[in-house]
This record gives sequence, structure tokens and C-alpha cells, in this order.
Amino acid sequence: MEDSEKIMNPGLQPGKTAAKSKDQMLSGTAWRTGADMIGKILGVIYIIPWYAWMGKFGNEANSLFSMGYNIYALFLLISTVGIPAAVAREVARYNTLEDPNMAYRLVRQMLGVMAILGVVAAGLMFFLSGPLSTLVGGKDSADLIPVMKSLALAVLIFPSMSVIRGYFQGLNQVKAYAMSQLLEQVVRVIWMLGATFAIMKLGSHNWQHAVTQSTTAAFVGMLGSYAVLFFYLYKSGNMKELLHPGPAKSKINALEILKTTMHTAIPFIVIGSAIQIFKIIDNSTFMNMMPWVTDYSHNELLALMSYFSANTDKLTMVLLGVALTLGSVSDPLITEHYVKGNRRELATLIGYNFQLYVGFMLPAVIGMALLTKPIYTLFYQVPSSLQSHLFVFAILQSFLLGLYMLVYPPLTVMDHKRLAMRFFTITLIVKVVLQTPMILLFHSYGPLLATTISFLVGVILFIRKLHEITHFSIKNTVRGIQGAALLTLFMSVVVILVEVILGLIFGKTPGRTGSAIITLIAGGTGFYTYLWFAAQLGLLEKWFGPRGLTLRKKLHI
Repeated sequence: MEDSEKIMNPGLQPGKTAAKSKDQMLSGTAWRTGADMIGKILGVIYIIPWYAWMGKFGNEANSLFSMGYNIYALFLLISTVGIPAAVAREVARYNTLEDPNMAYRLVRQMLGVMAILGVVAAGLMFFLSGPLSTLVGGKDSADLIPVMKSLALAVLIFPSMSVIRGYFQGLNQVKAYAMSQLLEQVVRVIWMLGATFAIMKLGSHNWQHAVTQSTTAAFVGMLGSYAVLFFYLYKSGNMKELLHPGPAKSKINALEILKTTMHTAIPFIVIGSAIQIFKIIDNSTFMNMMPWVTDYSHNELLALMSYFSANTDKLTMVLLGVALTLGSVSDPLITEHYVKGNRRELATLIGYNFQLYVGFMLPAVIGMALLTKPIYTLFYQVPSSLQSHLFVFAILQSFLLGLYMLVYPPLTVMDHKRLAMRFFTITLIVKVVLQTPMILLFHSYGPLLATTISFLVGVILFIRKLHEITHFSIKNTVRGIQGAALLTLFMSVVVILVEVILGLIFGKTPGRTGSAIITLIAGGTGFYTYLWFAAQLGLLEKWFGPRGLTLRKKLHI
């Protein structure tokens, strides 16, 4: 939800020392990173009680929830069109020019514009909930309509809320931004779990109503976020200035900013939403085409879709979020080297990005795949062979999806937006062409196969062009990747051995507690093994610089 709100480089106000600015940046980064991590943890942990309280309808409920959220996430992207980042940039600029009143006026104007966009986007989602539900959920999708309508409430207020977040971002007051994000997630999870428990354990036991309340939690969480933002506005004294700004030195037109930002942001939004778009394609085609070749009921199809999509997404989205972070951190440096013509530094940075990505993502993906049974049991239930196989397929596929999230931003920031859009279009065409035959032939595996092939094509196109532009060293990059692959092999042996030993203690089908212990011990041992070998080979320092040395000292390796 916050992908379009990455921290900008707002510049420095007159009189600030470099040391003070550095401290402020480090403090802001700490707040943002901490809030983001806690939010991600909450976003994973809540599924354990939520799924359990849904009882025998856990898989159907998770699919219904995810289908609504896929549409919702796309509406959020469209309704903000990169405006929060633009507000942050303009606020920082006007404060640097010692024209804070212009910043206040800008925020007021943008609040009005974004409130209108929120009404339009929410209205479309609300009144089109019927057709959208049929599109993604099939003809028997009436239970998805209230889910869509509940999420439209969140779409209504998110654009204006994101403007205020952008304002604090522009002031580099990241604590307010981070606390609003954190409280949004905390309130959302509390509402979800409270409402689900009340309905499924104390009330009507209607799982569709419980899902609707779980998606309504997005709106309730945003109200909590709004409360935090207004508190910080009031506390800082900016509320009064926003309501009654004084005369400004400059002039600005919010609609012009909106127009310019949309022109710049649309390629990023479209290309960056590829995974979301592909999920919607999976939902709509699977639910509508499977009745052609099978006699599964609507609820059985929902359960099958949870096996290859919804249940896996809750876990892989954390990994994909880290991949996106790795890419976004390097974007400003890639832009700087490209503009200055520092081709050697640019090539080194691109190659380093690949090595760092593989160094993080490969062991994470392989480790999760090896621990499929205890992880699935911990979060959901003891998996069947079909559930296990689809889970492993989706987990391994996330490596490719994350790689896509890494390779498309450099091409867009290096003034090749049209080419990036063309590559995305080719990727989408391959997906659409393959989707129907894959589903008809391979059923639940079909969407995964179509996505894997299409993203493989897209990633190859992006990497070839990046090499053509930067001439990054394939030899050095592959050498670094080979090191990570070797370490992952060592880690895998340790994970398998520990899992086998613990299996003798907890049995072949351990419960949720036993699975949690196996996941923690086997996963933790494997992670430490990976870091230990990385330290011995000097890869920690190569990947993380001085922080790698600090990590070695903390872990005594």
C-alpha cells in the first residue's frame, strides 16, 4: 500500500549542519524501517488465529479475502498516482526556499484534489462491485460483493491521508509518518481478529460476514492512521497553519502538479503493479474457466485457489517487499551515476544489486521451500500433497517475481520508460496467451506455470537491456551468485538434517506447536549456518560493507 510513498531526498533547510541532517536522516530511517518491519510481522502473524477461527472454511475465507484485496490494492495505486511522493518533494523544496506558507497552500490544494480522486475511485469500486466480483470470482460470487464495498471505504480516505503523510515526509518528520503506518496496521489487525472471533466463536458463525469485517478493518485502520497524523499536526502547530496559511512568495497550481506527476508516475505504477495485475488475471480466469473442465463447486474452487495463491501470498509478500526495498534503495544512486555519466560505477552498482538480491533471496526461498510442511502447518493446517506441491512451486516462483521487482526500476529511472512499458506489455501478453491453455491442461498448476514463463520472459528482456546500457560484468556477477548458491547448498543440508532429527522427536505430523519449534530451530540453524559460511568467505563484508563486519562481531563469527 505504501510503495508509492518511498522516502524522498527533501534537501536541507538553511542553517542545518551536515551532522544534524545526517542524524535526522538516520533517525527517520530507523523509525520508518522499524514501523515497516513491525507492520510486516503483524501482517503475517495475524493469519494464525484468523485462519484457525474460520474453522473448516479457512481456505475459502482466505481466497475471498485475497480476491478483494487484489482489486483494492490496484485501486489504491490508481487513486494516488504517485502524488504523496510529489507532495513530499514540493514541501521540501518550498521549505528550502524559505516559503513554508506555499507548502501549506500546496497541501491544502492537494488535499482537495485527492479527496475528489478518493470519492471517484471509491465510487467506481462500490458501484462496480457486482461486475468486478463476477470478473474475479466467477458467476457464483455474490459473497465477494460486500467485501468489495467494504474496501471501497478505505479507498475513499486513503488518497487524502497519503497527502498528509507526504507532507510529513517532505518535512523529514518521519516519526509521524511511521507511527501512522504502525497504528494503521495495529488497529487493522485488532479489528480483524476481534470481529472474526466475535462472529465465528460467539455469534452467527457466518464466515462470509467474518471476511467482510476483516476487510472493513482496512478502513478502520486508516481512521487510526488519520488520528495519529492529526495529533502530530496539532502537536507541531502545523494544523493552524494548514487551515489558515499566510501569504506565499510563490504560486502553484495543484492540478498542474497532478498532471506532471501522473505523466511521470504512470509508467512506474503500471509496471510496478504487474504482480497485482497477474493475481487478478489468475483469480478471474481460474474461477471462470475451471467449471468448463471440472465439476468443482464454487467453495471448492475457492479452496483450490487458496492453495496456489492466497495462502502462499501472505508469506511471499514479505520477501517481495524486501526485494522492492533493495531496488528502491539503489534507485537514487543509479539515477545519479546515469546522469553524471559514471558508467563504471553504474555497471558496478547493477552487478552488486544482483549479487545482494541473490544473497538474500535465494536462501530465504530455499529455506521456506524445505520447511514447507511445518510452516504450512503453523499458519494453516497439516498440508496435503497438493497443498505442499503448490506451496513449494509458489515459494520458488517468488524468487523470479522478486527479481522482476529488482530489474524494472533501473530501466525506468534511466529514461527508458517507454522501453520498460514495452517489456511489461510483452510480459502481460505472454501471460494472457498462456493462461487459458495452462489452466485447462494443468488446473491448479496452470496459473503458476503461466506466470513463471511470462515473468521469465520479462526478466530476460530487462536484464539484457540493462547489460546493453551499463555493460555490467556478467562474470563477476555470476561469481558472486555462485558463492551465494554454494552457501545455500550448505544451509540446505543443515536444515534437512535438523528437520529430520526434530521429526523423530515430534513425529511425522506435528501439530502447530511442534511445527513452530521445528520452523524456529531448523530455520534458525540454517540461517546461522549461511551467515557463518558467508563470514568465513568474506561475503558479509562484500555485501554489506562495514555493517557486515559489525554483524560478524555481534554473532561472534
